Amino acid sequence: MQSTMSRMVVAGLIAGTLAMSGCAYNSSSADVYTASQAQREETVRMGTVESVRAVKISSNNGQPSGLGAIGGGAIGAVAGSAIGGGRGSIVTGIIGGIAGAVAGNAVENGVAMRDGLEVTVRLDNGDLRAITQSATGEIFQAGDRVRLLSSGGVTRVTH
Repeated sequence: MQSTMSRMVVAGLIAGTLAMSGCAYNSSSADVYTASQAQREETVRMGTVESVRAVKISSNNGQPSGLGAIGGGAIGAVAGSAIGGGRGSIVTGIIGGIAGAVAGNAVENGVAMRDGLEVTVRLDNGDLRAITQSATGEIFQAGDRVRLLSSGGVTRVTH
């Protein structure tokens, strides 16, 4: 009984940690500024949207932290070991751990993806620029007049 309760507590802690880690991400939205970006002068360039395409932005740069695999593996192992008895519980625990690790990794990668836009802008001086940012609901269409706000290597497209 004590062993089962301990397993449930560990599984709950791992699940909670994974859920919270999915909430923390660096935004690439034109609407979100970090504290160090606020009250800083930005260069403003005007231009016209040439094209817009939907993209996916990976907040983990395509490199999962491993928390999904570890957490999923632990939860799968605990759940799997509860199924069998004796040696069967060891085998089902191993199988559950492997399946949980694969599923946890897939969940982590899915949570790290968000919708974005690649906006190509022809500046008034004739130069062409492409900026990728999170999709925030602001709609850009070819022919729209837009502003490119640039500071510290970060450029945003806004109306």
